[in-house]
Amino acid sequence: MVTLMERLAPLEGYNLSALPDVRFLRSNRPLRRTPVLYEPGIVIVGQGRKRGFLGGQEYVYDAQHCLAVSVPVPFSMETEASAEAPLLAMYLRLDFQMTADLLLELAAHGQPVQAQPRGMLSTPMDARLSASVLRFLEVLAEPLDRALLGPALLREIYYRVLTGEQGAAMRAALMQQGRFAAISRTLRKMHASFSADLDIGRLASEANMSVATFHHHFKAVTSTSPIQYLKSIRLHQARLLMLRNEISVAVASAQVGYESASQFSREFKRLFGLSPAREVERMRQTFAMPDPQPSQSYVSAH
Repeated sequence: MVTLMERLAPLEGYNLSALPDVRFLRSNRPLRRTPVLYEPGIVIVGQGRKRGFLGGQEYVYDAQHCLAVSVPVPFSMETEASAEAPLLAMYLRLDFQMTADLLLELAAHGQPVQAQPRGMLSTPMDARLSASVLRFLEVLAEPLDRALLGPALLREIYYRVLTGEQGAAMRAALMQQGRFAAISRTLRKMHASFSADLDIGRLASEANMSVATFHHHFKAVTSTSPIQYLKSIRLHQARLLMLRNEISVAVASAQVGYESASQFSREFKRLFGLSPAREVERMRQTFAMPDPQPSQSYVSAH
């Protein structure tokens, strides 16, 4: 598995693959604890270790673990890696159509959902999931195998995750029911309209909740408040805009909804620990350029 991932991730940072929504990550050095924003997806680590911190809880995902994210959540993360033993991981951006089809089939076969929905969970990889991942990596290395077998094996990985140790909690989250579903719809709207002047009272009303109830359930899902969540989206998006498009701080801050560039710079440094210019330069010197075709549904930065 490690040998195959090394071939598929020759550059430090994210490496695109021939299949949509499948990317490979390589890190040749340890990375300090830093803010990240994951969109829905699955992270499978072949070598090295990542630690995520959300709401007072630690999520370890290394060669023995799989991280699954059902709703986009901002959290902090650190990486254990070295040049001799780089971190190697596969990231699967969640295919909602494939997921919906599997959820319907699982329900038709009597798979109950008796679990609390969770936005993020880390679980040990069992032998079946490991075998599915290995076969998938093997076919990605061969063009004909990849074209003919890749989609079916990707579906198999989804199936293993959705029926694994904490698959019921992920299925409950993805089936979009109850308060969790209402907050999930709010998150999608916030990602689609992050530069607009979003009113929290209106968002609460659209979710059929009072403002106090909305705040409670929003924090239960994301471990942060609606205002802080919106700031996180804007700051992560601005960082990517400056990196990809080489635009100024003033232009980036305006594009993500800030009226004051100085306020933007203060909040940016508070989140990332560096000024916008220094943070963008750090990313440019350290990693390959991020995915030039980001998600159409969510802002993400990790």
